[in-house]
Amino acid sequence: MGKLVQIGNIIIRVYANDHLPPHFHVITPDGDALVEIATLEILRGKLARKAHDTALEWAAKNRAAIAAEWNRTNPRFPIA
Repeated sequence: MGKLVQIGNIIIRVYANDHLPPHFHVITPDGDALVEIATLEILRGKLARKAHDTALEWAAKNRAAIAAEWNRTNPRFPIA
């Protein structure tokens, strides 16, 4: 549910009915993190450097797709 992309062993997801601030999840075998869409700041969790760089590079290029998925799955808290 909410899986946007898988890059190797890195999964990027947006969960339905999630909480604010608008964010996405980066899941790896070694850790996970919650990342704010607007700033790409890690709000909670920890990632290995390579996973961090790979995930945030993808997110920076695909922020509109992440925001669209957030808006689709979290209509109570739309991103303007």
